[in-house]
Order: sequence, then C-alpha cells, then structure tokens
Amino acid sequence: MRKIYTNGNFYTFNPTTPFVQAVVTENGRFIDFGSERDMLLHWNNSNSQVINLGGRTVTPGLVDSHLHLSLIAEQFLNLDLTGITSKLDLLQRIQAKARELEPDEWLLGSGWDENLFTDGHIPTIEELDHVAPHNPIFLTRVCTHAALANSKAFERSRYHSSMAIPEGGSIVLDETTKKPTGLILESASTIFTQHVPEKSYDEIRKSMRKAIQHALQKGLTSVHTNDPLFLGGLDQTYKIYDSLLNDEKLGLRANLLINHDFLDDLHESGMYTGFGNETLQIGAVKIFADGAFGRRTALLSEAYHDDPSNYGEAMFDQEALTDIVRRARDLSMPIAVHTIGDKALENVLDVLDLFPAVHYRDRLIHVQVLRKELISRLAKPTRIADIQPKFVPSDFPWVEERLGKKRTKASYAWKTLLDNGVICAGGSDSPVEPVDPLLGIHAAVTRKTPGESHDGYNPSEKLSMLDAFRLFSEFTAYATNEETVKGTISRGKLADMTVLSHNPFTMDNPDELLKTKVEMTIIDGEIKYQI
Repeated sequence: MRKIYTNGNFYTFNPTTPFVQAVVTENGRFIDFGSERDMLLHWNNSNSQVINLGGRTVTPGLVDSHLHLSLIAEQFLNLDLTGITSKLDLLQRIQAKARELEPDEWLLGSGWDENLFTDGHIPTIEELDHVAPHNPIFLTRVCTHAALANSKAFERSRYHSSMAIPEGGSIVLDETTKKPTGLILESASTIFTQHVPEKSYDEIRKSMRKAIQHALQKGLTSVHTNDPLFLGGLDQTYKIYDSLLNDEKLGLRANLLINHDFLDDLHESGMYTGFGNETLQIGAVKIFADGAFGRRTALLSEAYHDDPSNYGEAMFDQEALTDIVRRARDLSMPIAVHTIGDKALENVLDVLDLFPAVHYRDRLIHVQVLRKELISRLAKPTRIADIQPKFVPSDFPWVEERLGKKRTKASYAWKTLLDNGVICAGGSDSPVEPVDPLLGIHAAVTRKTPGESHDGYNPSEKLSMLDAFRLFSEFTAYATNEETVKGTISRGKLADMTVLSHNPFTMDNPDELLKTKVEMTIIDGEIKYQI
C-alpha cells in the first residue's frame, strides 16, 4: 500500500530539495516528496494510508558502518561488564554469576575496561580464581583485543609454557614468576575460545533477534556487521541473517563483512561482494592489521610516548598481508582492514597500491593516527575511511599518554579527513561503543564526554550537526556502493527513515541530542519500530 507521511520536518540531505513537509512511499521506495498539500492532493486515494508524524523530525535512515551484531547478541547470553567503574564491582559480578553456574561450566562475559576503574588495575589471576574457583572464566575486554582468564580456564585449555601462541597474540606473563597473569592479548584468545562449548543454533538465533531489535530501537535502518568468527563460520552466519531478515522480515538491512579466514568458503559457496539482495548482502573481506591503544598493540611509526621501546604489533608481515589481499582480489572483492595506528595504515596502503581497485570500495577501519602523506593516499574515490566518532570521548584524555600531545593533534581527525576529500563512513564498533548513532553524532559534534565543560578534544576537528548526521547516512552509503539507492530522501531510493522526537538541526546546545528519542524506524516505507 502507498503511504503518505505528513506533518514532519523532513531533512532529505538532498541538495536540490533539502527540506520538505511530506514524503510518499510505495513498493519500498520514495516516489515523491514536497509540501503536505501537494502530496495529499496528488497521491491520497483509497489505495493510500496517511501517517501524521506530529511535527517530528525525520532524516534518511541512519546506518552504522562498523559493528558486531553477534557480540551485541552475546551480551544477551553472557555476563555484560560494560560500564563497570571498579575492579571490586567487576569481581563481585563475576562471583555472583559463578554462583548461578554448575561446577566446570564456562563463565563468559565481555565489556570490561580498566580505564574506567577507580580502585586499581586489572584483576590478577589469583583474584579471578578466588571469586570463581570452580568455573573456567573468559572475559573479553571492551575493545575485543584482550581478555581475562583464570587458572581453571588455562587448565581446561591445556595451556603450557612451551605452547605455540597464534601469530599476533600473546599470553602476558608475570616478570618474576614467568607464570600467566590472566591477561590474554589478541589472537592468543583462540587458545581458550576453541574449548568453549558452542551455543545451540536456536540460542544464537534467539539472541541475534534481540540484537537486531535493539538496533532498530536505536534508529538504525542498516548495519555493516562483522560476525563469522562468532557465529560459527560463513554458512551459519548467512543462514542466521537470511532467516531473521529475509524470512522473518525483522526489517534491518545488513551488509556482512567476512573475515579473511573464510576466503576459501566464499569461493566454494559462490558468494561475493554484493551477493544477496537489498536486505542482506555480502560485503568486504575483513582483515586485522594491528591491535588497539588500550594494551599498546596498535602499530605506530614512532614508539609509544609512555613506552618508548614499544611500537605496537603488526598482525601480519607484509608478505602475508599481501597474500591475503591477493586472494581477496582473485575473487574481485574489496578489503575492510582494521588499522588504528599510522604504521598499520601505511602498511595496508602500500599493499593496496600493488593491486588494481575492484568495483566495490576498499575500507580502512578506524584510521585513528594519521600523517599528512597518508591522508592524501586515503583521498581516493575507491577508498573509505570507516571512523568511529564515539572513540573520542571514550579514549581521551588517557590516549594522550600513549601518543603524546603532538601526535594526538593529528589523531581522530575527522574534519581534516573530510576537508581533504576522504570519503568517511560513521560507525560505533559496538559493543566497543553503544549501538546508538545519536551518541556517535553527539561525539562528532562536541568531541567530549557529556557534562564536560571544556571546548572538546582537538576542537578544530568538530563536525557540524548536519555533517555528523550525513556521516551516519549519506556518506555511509558510499562504503557499500549504495549511494544511488540509500543515504538521502530522493525519488527512487529505498524508503528508509529515522524519526526523532526533537530537531537536532535547530538545537542551541548539542547536549540536547542526548535527550532526543528515536520515535520510529521506517524501512521500505514500513514502520519497523515505534516507541
């Protein structure tokens, strides 16, 4: 049925008609827009449904360019440690959860961040043993690049001091005893995760449904999500999404980033970038080039300011990285590479320069530390900078200790990227950050934590409210070559919209955005979420 959405403040992000009062949708597309009077006069008949938005503000459907829905789903299954501000609270929650479990049952959780702790450092393995003596523990840090395990977990994983550690990972040892501290970095986590019993398909599917519904509640109409390592591989990942999105028609659109580990599976399945439909598509090949700042594993061209002997870690040497990209190119697929440090970015750009571009754009994810010459190399129509504005209030001011003030000035430099012609897409990396695009938009505009009184971290890099919203809609469409079908309210494009309780574009104080609610999420012209 044709739908006429009226009495709204529609910001189209379409330069020819930037603001309208009403839009008309049919068969999942925008077919017209303009004044309320004209739309009702031309389109209202017995085959139409008129929906009055009561003066609410409407934008093109918001998109998250980089998250992990599977890890959000895990928070509905396991212990959620997000936002905990003390080691004591962390240990108490672990102890309480252990009491609910049978002996030897794995205690799993995620989201802890020692930078928030006010009473000490990361728990020791002895402290973990004390609160859960009968259960193996495995708790993933908020960044997903580190984890905590207790002695029971080491025992169940058959760890021994001469064990081969996966490339790019490490088991942190006590300097005196040379025994594990309980901290695991990067790919070493696989030593433990391979021993964790798999959840049933029905359990995973149920938690994924909740994650998708959660994303819809936050106003997201599309997500670019990376999940095969957590959903049992390529086939099961696609099967779950196909079931929930195409069969159940929950509404959300998903572009699936596929880890390079599954390149052979992609080839055998006949899948490729763009495979699928407008609801569910295969995306780029996901690669990790380095780690993160929290544990100083992001790869830098100059040493860490607070650890002068440490430059971070490359996940692969250049030969191995080149081979992975070559295999992706053999399938005519683009890559999406985690690059936080400037040296990691340089390494990836060096490899990309060896190969012709393919039809879909390559994506450089995070790009948090920059150098001038790297920005010019990013500014190509075949490359996307996949950025996470919410990292600014989360990482500052402690990240200055890692980088030093001089280098920090060239970091998280979103406006510099846009001003230099770099195509940027906006995401959250949830569950590293909340799956809430309004929080990412607020961070892009203010560059500070809500309630802080200063002018923002590197305030010259603030974005306007309009550009911050475009970052999570119009600009993000370029990351998946969908700029002709989504990202603006235009005739013929997908009828995806996010309806807000307040008008961000007339706010005197951007903190008012924090009080703004998503009132509706509209996909294909259909209301998929309503408050």
